[in-house]
Amino acid sequence: MLIKIDQQICPGTPVVEKTLYLPDCPEGVDVSHLGAYRVSGRLVFSVRIPRRLGIVRALIRIQKDGSFKRKDIELEFCGSFFGLDTYSAPISLRRLCGGEEDGLFFYEFLFFREKEILWSDTPNNVDLRLVSCSKNRFRLICYRDDFKTPEWLGSKIIYHIYVDRFRRGAGRVSLRPGTVIDEDWESGVPQYGERPGDEVENNVFFGGNLWGIIEKLDYIASLGAGAIYLSPIFEAYSNHKYDTGDYETVDGLFGGDEALDRLIEEAKGRGIKIILDGVFNHTGDDSKYFNKYGRYPGPGAYQSKNSPYYDWYFFKDYPDSYLCWWDIVRLPKLNHENDECRAYFAGPGGIGAKYVRRGVGGWRLDVVDELSDRFLEDFRQSVRNASQEAVIIGEVWERASDKVSYGRRRKYLRGAQLDSVMNYPLRNAIIDFVLYRDGKMLYNILTDIYSSYPRCVCNILMNLLGTHDTERILTVLGDSGTDSMKNEKLATFRLDLQKYTLAVRRLKLASTLQYTVYGTPSLFYGDEVGIEGGRDPFCRMPYPWGREDAELLAHYRRLGEVRAGEQVFHGGDFEILGYGEGFIAYERRRGGERVVVAANSGDAGLSFRLPGRQVDLLAGREFCGRVALGPISAVILKDI
Repeated sequence: MLIKIDQQICPGTPVVEKTLYLPDCPEGVDVSHLGAYRVSGRLVFSVRIPRRLGIVRALIRIQKDGSFKRKDIELEFCGSFFGLDTYSAPISLRRLCGGEEDGLFFYEFLFFREKEILWSDTPNNVDLRLVSCSKNRFRLICYRDDFKTPEWLGSKIIYHIYVDRFRRGAGRVSLRPGTVIDEDWESGVPQYGERPGDEVENNVFFGGNLWGIIEKLDYIASLGAGAIYLSPIFEAYSNHKYDTGDYETVDGLFGGDEALDRLIEEAKGRGIKIILDGVFNHTGDDSKYFNKYGRYPGPGAYQSKNSPYYDWYFFKDYPDSYLCWWDIVRLPKLNHENDECRAYFAGPGGIGAKYVRRGVGGWRLDVVDELSDRFLEDFRQSVRNASQEAVIIGEVWERASDKVSYGRRRKYLRGAQLDSVMNYPLRNAIIDFVLYRDGKMLYNILTDIYSSYPRCVCNILMNLLGTHDTERILTVLGDSGTDSMKNEKLATFRLDLQKYTLAVRRLKLASTLQYTVYGTPSLFYGDEVGIEGGRDPFCRMPYPWGREDAELLAHYRRLGEVRAGEQVFHGGDFEILGYGEGFIAYERRRGGERVVVAANSGDAGLSFRLPGRQVDLLAGREFCGRVALGPISAVILKDI
């Protein structure tokens, strides 16, 4: 099979080009594949329309988010060339924003013929097709002029660790009352309910701690890690610790404050920064703030209306009826409209800034959709005052540029709140590509996100295939039907040899895509060595020390080496060259260098023409003019 990389634009479709002029770049840059711009820019639209369509007039109809008013901007006729009419219109972005520092707009093109109007429609915020009525509009995002994201995160990978399940280290720990230790590291199974969602005590630990992470820092560095993202480490009753008891104390079972300081120091010596999980929407009911069970000194909000923390929560019928996160009574929701509560986390001396000054590299904010704009803006300001290099990543499961959450449009990526988000849309698209050969969906998702987020955000997007909230990626790619399995079966379920072997091949393909598109890959501990597992809690099995899949581990190490060694993956330009059923190809460019990535998720091999000579950075094979791509495989081609 021969795949042509370069796809020609349909001759009957208008082509939109965009040029951005900035105060520090007066000559202009082509931004046709982008949709988020600095507010100080002047954006010029140029539309080339086939003359045979009979268009006599064209305009842009644009609407500010939250406004009912629509503004029509006439496209001026500029001339004709080889059967194409060209129309153009400049837009001052600051004027468009009405003097504000950021904004979100939706727009579409209207093309007038003698007796009808043709409208633009877009599947991905870049490509345009003509339809007979208004449909999917383009998005235009203006972000603050001073918006920058930490560049250090873009060149490496993030290694995501669920602390209790990574490694038992030889260091001082302490157990709180009610803690149960499961000594069976190799075969133990996390606590689970009869059905998904059943209440579980979550007081059984496997004993992983920060000392264990320190012992394995060289291993983590060998994967190409520049950051370690830790599951919550603060004092809490449960093993997952999303029920924080005290934000000012590292849990004793994890090694306490001594272990965290040591980890920060040792990781820094290897060029690795620590990212903490900030669970600031709610606390545990067993906390010094709520203190439902009286285990902490001093009155908590549950114990007394005179508690300094009483106004930090939402009581409906004191003391037993209160707002909780997703109605989980163990997780009472915090009231960030209370100034003292908000300042405790997001103020100049708050928790966010405190740990950054202590040496951590940043925060991943849990359930960020639940946090207010004011909280996020205060948090960013305090954290950045502590360190300009601290990163703030939000847990967002959908497209973050224009998300509506609880009836509110969010402003995550306009320069005053987040630096990056967890890229779940990419995860879903890669899985569908690998399992169902949906090249079109992968193309549309990659195009849509790249054109919807500021470029500095795209460079450090947290690209993931698995987390503590998802099935293990190997299990997903084994296509084993675990969604419908009961917990009792999932507890011991493993892929058979045939499905495991196929899943590993698929994971090599999926991870190659994850590591080579724009953004920063995030590797969930153990995915690199073949850990399996269904939904939570079975995705949180202990790391299989001494029983690793050596072939898969070697693949991940090689990906880390390629990523670190090629400058195109350090914020380089991204462009999709072609796609089809079970096929996608794209290139990364920076500083005169180019790498082409091609992937085939089909069961048959294919080939395509590519001018020049290239070497596959994964397998070392050389190609000249024609690239052969085996079934369920990918290549990373560098010009030689």
